[in-house]
Amino acid sequence: MNSLREEYSREMIILPVILIIIWYLICDVFQLIPSYMFPGLTDVANSFVKLVASGQLFKDILETLYKVLFGMLLASVVGITLGIMLGWFKRLERLCRLVISILRPIPPIAWIPFSIIWFGIGIGPAVFIIFMGCVFPILISTIDGVHRTDPVLIEAAESFGASNSQMLTEVIVPSSLPYIVSGLKVAIGIALMCTISGEMIGSSSGIGYMIQFTPGLNRLGDRRICVLSQIYELGTAVIQCFSQLLGADNHLQIRHL
Repeated sequence: MNSLREEYSREMIILPVILIIIWYLICDVFQLIPSYMFPGLTDVANSFVKLVASGQLFKDILETLYKVLFGMLLASVVGITLGIMLGWFKRLERLCRLVISILRPIPPIAWIPFSIIWFGIGIGPAVFIIFMGCVFPILISTIDGVHRTDPVLIEAAESFGASNSQMLTEVIVPSSLPYIVSGLKVAIGIALMCTISGEMIGSSSGIGYMIQFTPGLNRLGDRRICVLSQIYELGTAVIQCFSQLLGADNHLQIRHL
């Protein structure tokens, strides 16, 4: 198992390394692209060193991570709780289906003007946008998980006289966990995208704010490329950690009454 993981990790870095080498050859060695259009690897590396030395990069990364985790937590609590209720109580699902169908297709960034009006400039707008982007994948996955519960388990629980609360906690929730975990994995990637978008317009800190308000808006500066690379690294790290944390979904077992 460990050898397979090591091989998978090695395969993941092959393409990024090849792209970095191509980038260095095109921009630094042969200088085929002007630096104002796309800075070279050495310029980006120098900017990275300066950002790390100033401490601003780590500060903005922590701000972004805080917004991601806070927004994901709110979306998870609402999405999982509401998803279990809607999946189990059919009448409630029919009542809410139209509202969900209307709100679900709206892109998260379309909520940016409303978030600024409602929450002002700061952490609030970014957290709200993350919530709106993540709550529906979690909600839909949870509802689907409840619907896919084995009817045999439900009938067995009913034959033993299980109450609604026992049915939910002992049968429905354990059976739905793999689907809930899948929804959370999808939502964490959406959360990162929503955070950067929200920070670029409705925030005063974070990685997105750093990109938007980097000096030199008329050129693709080396500092911007540096920050974009950190977004890639941050996203990869967060998704990998989240996948490892929730990796137990492959070993989940339904508890029988």
